[in-house]
Amino acid sequence: MKATGIVRRIDDLGRVVIPKEIRRTMRIREGDPLEIFTDKDGEVIFKKYSPIGELGEFASQYAETLAKTSGIAACITDRDSIIAVSGIPKREIAEKRVSIDLEKIMGEKSSYVQSAGSAKKIPLVDGMDKYNANVVVPIISEGDSIGSVIFFSDGNASAGEVEAKLAQSAASFLGKHMEG
Repeated sequence: MKATGIVRRIDDLGRVVIPKEIRRTMRIREGDPLEIFTDKDGEVIFKKYSPIGELGEFASQYAETLAKTSGIAACITDRDSIIAVSGIPKREIAEKRVSIDLEKIMGEKSSYVQSAGSAKKIPLVDGMDKYNANVVVPIISEGDSIGSVIFFSDGNASAGEVEAKLAQSAASFLGKHMEG
């Protein structure tokens, strides 16, 4: 665990303010769910909760099916990181933080499909421009964007209408699945 040197007091209702610098660094937004853990040493740990992250193996199998069906690499993300990937070696991007551009697309709850011949690049991972999104469809559950389904490439493959429909179908299914 990394010490920040920041000390906060708990108020009379049991609340504590997470400093703005930490919220910005950890991309914690108003309304984000946090899990609370304790350990035997008396430490209290807050961790961002990822409903999509709960899908684990299911999300991995879904990403694998999407990649095999389309022939293009696919991944499933939560709002912060890539939780499942297929079509490239997983260690390259699995569990890495998504780029600001992807976070913005998810926040706007809008789909993105790279147009043919477009020079615009949407990097998949923060600080890495090797892989770029061809199709991004946010996963919406109970009106909130909780992640995305993405087809991506290293510039050698392009996605079209079929992949956009596949991603829309997958995102819709996962969103409904999360609603229970």
